[in-house]
Amino acid sequence: MNVSVGVSRQPLKELDMNFAREMFARTAFIRAFEAKAWALTQTNPPRVMGSMHFCAGQEAVPLGAVAGLQEEDQLIATYRGHGWALAAGLDPHSVMAEICQKAEGLNGGRAGSPYFMAPDTRFIGENSIVGAGTTMACGVALANLSLGNGRIVVVSIGDGAMNQGASHEAFAFAAAKKLPVIFVVENNGWSELTATSDMFLVERLAQRANGYGIPAATINGADPMIVRDSIALAAARARAGQGPSLLECRVPRLWGHYNRDIEHYRSKSDKAEAEARDPLTELRGRLLASGVPAEDLDRIVALQDKQVEHLVETVMSSRDPDPNSARSNVIAPLLTAGRKIPKVVETREMTYIEAVNAALRAELENEPRTLVYGEDVGKGGGIFGASRYLQRDFGADRVFDTPIAENAILGSAVGAALAGMKPIVEIMWADFIFVALDQLVNQAANIRYITGGKSSVPMVVRTQQGATPGSCAQHSQSIEAMLAHVPGLKVALAATASDVYSLLRSAAADPDPCVVIESRSLYQTKSMVELTDGAEAVGTARKRRDGKDAVILTWGTMVGPSLAAAEALSAGKLDVGVLDLRWLNPLDEKAVVDAVTTANGKVLIVHEAVRTGGFAGEIAMRIRELVPKMDVRISRLTTPDVRMPSSPVLQKALLPNPETIAAAAKTLAS
Repeated sequence: MNVSVGVSRQPLKELDMNFAREMFARTAFIRAFEAKAWALTQTNPPRVMGSMHFCAGQEAVPLGAVAGLQEEDQLIATYRGHGWALAAGLDPHSVMAEICQKAEGLNGGRAGSPYFMAPDTRFIGENSIVGAGTTMACGVALANLSLGNGRIVVVSIGDGAMNQGASHEAFAFAAAKKLPVIFVVENNGWSELTATSDMFLVERLAQRANGYGIPAATINGADPMIVRDSIALAAARARAGQGPSLLECRVPRLWGHYNRDIEHYRSKSDKAEAEARDPLTELRGRLLASGVPAEDLDRIVALQDKQVEHLVETVMSSRDPDPNSARSNVIAPLLTAGRKIPKVVETREMTYIEAVNAALRAELENEPRTLVYGEDVGKGGGIFGASRYLQRDFGADRVFDTPIAENAILGSAVGAALAGMKPIVEIMWADFIFVALDQLVNQAANIRYITGGKSSVPMVVRTQQGATPGSCAQHSQSIEAMLAHVPGLKVALAATASDVYSLLRSAAADPDPCVVIESRSLYQTKSMVELTDGAEAVGTARKRRDGKDAVILTWGTMVGPSLAAAEALSAGKLDVGVLDLRWLNPLDEKAVVDAVTTANGKVLIVHEAVRTGGFAGEIAMRIRELVPKMDVRISRLTTPDVRMPSSPVLQKALLPNPETIAAAAKTLAS
């Protein structure tokens, strides 16, 4: 690391001298830390595998930001997060060991360089999905407001993330809710391998914040004093209840986008200009101009190099992760045995949608950390009335509306859950989840596993799906198989008012992210509902009907038609059972085996979703694995592989119904 050549700079203020010396040393440490990590990937073969993204030239931003905050304030970084983690006070050995994928790493080698997390500290973590941390930061800030702890959240993104939809949703969400969050844009002039100037028509990226009513500034991100003071001002504003701010920090990118980037696209003059703005060189020049001897600064740099070299030697000689641990901590252990059965406190008839409301009310009453929110959820009580009167009874700080921004809704739920809240959020139509699928698949589902079980995301996503007369192809899809495919997500489907109450209560009590899928077509159907003082365990199926001639395995909207088919078949002396799986992930394998065994291996699987990739295929294979010695006959009845038409006549020709289910079961049983 060559920093011996000083550049004449303006002398420092006396009150900044000690701070500047500290920043020089810490910048030198981060630079050496990353240089050694980079070198580990350049050997043949590499001593450390995978991509690394470095913050060389940007170190003053995290160091200055932390200096401008209070000790309890929190940080979320983009994937160039090594400097942010070290600035936040994480143990360098633990960080380096994670980068090197060692057992002693921050996440035991599960995260690597671009995605390590420490939500139990002030450094919540990095995010390797561009812009995704912004909406999570909104959730953490939302939790801070609810808890009244006065904390501020700083989230860093690169300049390219200013074109990501998640960032814009976060800006809208933070502005609307006046959240105590500071968005830091580290503008190094390059959006990965593309010049930032080619992708933006504004002179300053900070100008974009004006459209959201967010105050913003463009500052010299190579000067830790400027960063410190700017962050302190924004933090004071946020703590005063005035909402978010955005700081665009202009910084040089000294190294490539990642460790294998040969920068063939970059001119020599651009590299030279970046090197001239190196914060280490800048600080050195100012310290020299303030009377600090060059030998002192050289000793500081040499000391950081030596410390990092020893650190790397220690880390690389440490043990690799235990292969036997690779499957652990995907979800919390399922504690069904010995679990207290909730006491029934009242039984009454209600509609399916009234049961949803009753479950939400129970959670708000019994768990003060519960938040209920989404589009039209607050004042209007939900487009279907699921949250009617809840804002009136529990206040707008616990039940509230959001912008039409699904990524912000789900991402903020992830952040709020990480920060100690119990969010229950509504996505109005299941089809709309695809707009924000990243927050479920790449964020919520990962956190327990990446942190080795230290952190979890106890959030509930309510949504509804399925075809109804007149619904179009963008409002009628059945997506349970796509969600159940994701390790770390728990997925339930409710077929009755009684079940939607119990499943929502179970999901709300669970420590992992749960998606509870309701049925719009059943919202006005009535049944007796047992209101309880607690929740049953997740992952339990419900036997709706015994049967020895065959069994129908189904869930959600197809439970009613399957029961009607079984009843019709009983007139012909066919004894057909119906098992409502309710939870597809985790699947109640014992209930499946018992039902299949009772039905002598004759199984019909019925679902509304389309055939290819539908969950029937997974269940069929699971049965083969669970009862390998049994002679089983498995058939399935599903919607064919088509888009859903709006015409009720065309829909009826496609969807399974009692008659088609009965015919399929009769063929199977005979």
